[in-house]
Amino acid sequence: MLYLTQRTANPGPVTGRVILPIDLRVKSRVKVTLDDGRAAGLILPRGLLLRGGDVLTDADNQLFVAVVAAPEALSVVHCADPFVLAKACYHLGNRHVPLEIIPGELRYHHDHVLDDMLRQMGLTVGYAQLPFEPEAGAYSAESREHGHHSSHHHHEHPHEHNH
Repeated sequence: MLYLTQRTANPGPVTGRVILPIDLRVKSRVKVTLDDGRAAGLILPRGLLLRGGDVLTDADNQLFVAVVAAPEALSVVHCADPFVLAKACYHLGNRHVPLEIIPGELRYHHDHVLDDMLRQMGLTVGYAQLPFEPEAGAYSAESREHGHHSSHHHHEHPHEHNH
């Protein structure tokens, strides 16, 4: 089995691809299958979120495997009013919903209850199969390390949430 142990900024020729949903791109230890059928193990630092386009390598820098974000079932919210979009982000964030935020658009794992809540707020909600690249938490290792956005990480904090 191949073991991929680090992300690299200076890859050599890509020798394989691994297609992963967000739930596997946030794990530090996981068995995966490359697109050519080879088995591989990811042994990565905790708190690292893999993004589509990242390249992983082994300890000897001999293998270079490109990460591809798999299409997933997403709710896609459109809104031209930044204030209404900010309110939607507030309500979803208060529920600890991982969000991908794009100008005029939000994406989250498809959830009909959340879809209905946002429609009641006057937002347009659709459905699509797309790669999911959620925002980083402000205190995530990923956002400090590389300036990338990262996945939803639970955190300890003293304030209350209205769920």
